[in-house]
Amino acid sequence: MAADRPLVSNRVWTIPNVLSFLRLLGVPFFLALILLEHDVAAVVLLALASLTDLLDGRIARRFNQVSKLGEMLDPAADRLYIFATVLGLAVRGIIPWWLLVVLVGRDVTMAALLPALKSRGFASLPVNFIGKAATFCLLYALPLILLGAGPWVISPAASIIGWAFAIWGAFLYWWAGLMYIWQTQQILRSVPPVKTRAS
Repeated sequence: MAADRPLVSNRVWTIPNVLSFLRLLGVPFFLALILLEHDVAAVVLLALASLTDLLDGRIARRFNQVSKLGEMLDPAADRLYIFATVLGLAVRGIIPWWLLVVLVGRDVTMAALLPALKSRGFASLPVNFIGKAATFCLLYALPLILLGAGPWVISPAASIIGWAFAIWGAFLYWWAGLMYIWQTQQILRSVPPVKTRAS
């Protein structure tokens, strides 16, 4: 299995990382579009961001440009887009605030694991399949819910499909989170603390 894992470098300026940086720069513009009720433009921007997400992963694997920075930027960008979407939709009253609490609460829980992981020499945990499925569901659900709140012909169907994806995605999001908690516990039990260098 180790042979199947691509070589991870410490490079910063790679094509996938530049795409991830651009995706991160789009987050505040995306949130502004939602709050200003430019819904179609917001969905188009999210679609472009999703396209760069697809491209950077394929480019990284195809041209051996997988990097530690990229492994951090990619999920961070996904989480920020999810957060920006649920925040904007909650402020506009399109979704209930409890959904924001559920999704952000999971990310806060994951952030709380970082000190324990760093004490064992881990910067993060690899994204698992359920986590990827959860992100996929949420990144499709939220723009569909946004379109579902509009006056268009597709709005009723978009709302139903969007909420189905949202509920399933939230469930998977926490399922993946519980798996990360379990992995962290296993690491704490089996890996000794990293020794700090003497000053």
